[in-house]
Amino acid sequence: MSDMTTESSVRMERFAYDDGVVRGFLLFTILWGIVGMLVGLIIALQLMLPQLNLAEFLTFGRLRPLHTNAVIFAFAGNAFFAGAYYSTQRLLKARMFSDLLSRIHLWGWQVIIVSAALTLPLGFTQGKEYAELEWPIDLMITLVWVAFAVNFLGTLVKRRERHMYVAIWFYIASIVTVAILHIFNNHLAVIAGPLKSFQWYAGVQDAFIQWWYGHNAVAFFLTTPFLGLMYYFVPKAANRPVYSYRLSILHFWSLVFLYIWAGPHHLQYTAMPAWAGTLGMVFSVMLWMPSWGGMINGLLTLRGAWHEVARNPILKFFVVAVTFYGMSTFEGPMLSVRSVNALAHYTDWIIAHVHSGGLGWNGFLAFGMAYWLLPKLWKTELFSRRLAEIHFWIATIGILLYIVSMYSAGVTQGLMWRAFEESGRLLYPDFVETVQAIRPMYWVRALGGSLYLAGALLAGFNVIMTVRKAPKDLPDEEAEAPALTPARGDEEELREPLPADAGLGRRLFSWLHDAPFHRRWEGMPLFFTVLTAGAILIGTLFEAVPLFLVKSNVPTISSVHPYTPLEVAGRDIYIREGCYTCHSQMVRPLRAEIERYGEYSKPGEFVYDHPFQWGSRRIGPDLHRVGAKYPHLWHVRHMEDPRSMAPQSVMPSYPWLLEKEIDYAQLQRSVNALNTLGVPYENTVDKAQELARLQAAEVARQIEEQGGPAGLETKEIAALVAYLQRLGTDITRPGPEAGGELPPYLASAPNPPSAASK
Repeated sequence: MSDMTTESSVRMERFAYDDGVVRGFLLFTILWGIVGMLVGLIIALQLMLPQLNLAEFLTFGRLRPLHTNAVIFAFAGNAFFAGAYYSTQRLLKARMFSDLLSRIHLWGWQVIIVSAALTLPLGFTQGKEYAELEWPIDLMITLVWVAFAVNFLGTLVKRRERHMYVAIWFYIASIVTVAILHIFNNHLAVIAGPLKSFQWYAGVQDAFIQWWYGHNAVAFFLTTPFLGLMYYFVPKAANRPVYSYRLSILHFWSLVFLYIWAGPHHLQYTAMPAWAGTLGMVFSVMLWMPSWGGMINGLLTLRGAWHEVARNPILKFFVVAVTFYGMSTFEGPMLSVRSVNALAHYTDWIIAHVHSGGLGWNGFLAFGMAYWLLPKLWKTELFSRRLAEIHFWIATIGILLYIVSMYSAGVTQGLMWRAFEESGRLLYPDFVETVQAIRPMYWVRALGGSLYLAGALLAGFNVIMTVRKAPKDLPDEEAEAPALTPARGDEEELREPLPADAGLGRRLFSWLHDAPFHRRWEGMPLFFTVLTAGAILIGTLFEAVPLFLVKSNVPTISSVHPYTPLEVAGRDIYIREGCYTCHSQMVRPLRAEIERYGEYSKPGEFVYDHPFQWGSRRIGPDLHRVGAKYPHLWHVRHMEDPRSMAPQSVMPSYPWLLEKEIDYAQLQRSVNALNTLGVPYENTVDKAQELARLQAAEVARQIEEQGGPAGLETKEIAALVAYLQRLGTDITRPGPEAGGELPPYLASAPNPPSAASK
């Protein structure tokens, strides 16, 4: 600090904000936004033109996780950090705690993004939605997040503003909750190789933890941080105060407490216990009220400034963003209702919902914030307000085309999947019929995505030209503020005094209405943070403890046994290729699904699934009962050229599976790791490679007998076929007590199936 002065007994301090880190995050926001949206357009086109799956590392299954990670963590993440670093310093009247930590955060986050962009197309993935990155990258995320948290909390300690503004509350909730989510979903794992790991959880418990993480990653990485940005940048752009301080208190605490309970609603009608889904649904419906309270608070902040919206593109972006927030937070609770979920789950309706939030809420808010920040950070006028206006309109048209086409596709899928003839048979028994029915809607989606990407490219051009005309010297903005003085406890003095004869009820109402207690909390950062963490953990513990401790949630099935070593290798290949992005492995207890796929899925069937593979979308049919449905050769031909078996298929071809050798060293490491996790391989762990070779030879022999190519016993296709042929067959086998002679590759297996089952 420098140039400290004393005026009228108030000690003033001069300081400078660190705007360099904000500039860095803002530029990366635009860059990664363009990259993520471009990959999104590519995979959208691949669903209509499968020949665009040009190479092993450019297939839909490998690029789709890259798209989601780029848009969520690269685009939205950098936008959050840019806005948070800018607003936090000004709200607290202090430079960030450590310039070094700021740079570690800035460049460390970009290293993480580049690492994801390299590893995901190469097939290194945990196979869990929004949590695909493998353990070394997870460690980097943890280190960078700790640097961010220490920097942020350190700035709270050295602040010059006593009370924390509402935006800071949302930043605190985001930092704390994301840390908790990441640790419990990503770090409780056993390492099985340089870029391979297995989570502690399996089956039902893994599904619960994943969607506790997945739902709340959306909540606390894409919602609460952007609400913090909304509460700062919308009033700034409108030059109006926030509509209601009391409504912001209600919005914050209701959201933080309720959101964490809602994750299980993603698993309605699955093998997840019904009580968990119902609990998630109840809290999801309750979320509608505080969410719309936040939307109302944002929109009513513009009262008296609506005439500015017509001529200010920044306000246009903000208005549409807050409106999409309201739409998404109404639709989410609606989708959690079981009857709606039965229709919408696994369909493109969910894709419409996700993109209305991701591109409508997060995207528009990020671009509006970028246009507002550019002149201030680079000390010059925005290159072209006209281009910003054009960006707004083509992006708006683009997102509307996108979501309307996907809503239409999703409802079409859901209705076709459940349609019956008068005779009681499925009206559309062949899954590919639904694929063909929605192809026109996919073209409209691609057009909408192209327009949205074009808008992002315009923003990139506007940014480049604005930066080019900026002065070369960009000193940090200087400010002056009095040093933080001890708390005076004057919150009560701010309240309007009550009449002496006021009753107890009126006094209690006045106390709650004026919330002097909350005013005190805002001056106690550590207490506020602990209180926020407590509100988050309550819901988690109430849901997680019963699910993990009550054995009746996952009844055992005696005929279910671990995957053979070769099937483990095949499962690793299945996950590597991203098959879970298109296929579910969960037959729901709905009549249409049982008719189409077979017996509904039981919780006990997944006890050895690390990770679970229930999926979240069906671009192709469910695979949980695909085992023994087709001969081995059918799977070989289908993987080599899907259109040779189903001419209308949009599935990529996987010819390299017939050429690449099985990685027996990795197979051994995978079996060792699973054994460490409690999968009972004690008697076979040392024989894993030997047993895998025996089974691969048998699979290859059967393929050759069925008229297929010879010499596949060492190829990856043999492992994948073994895995696919195993899926969903355990419940049709007698238990281990049946006895009998077994094939050599199963004779030494733990809890082996009987010979009769073969």
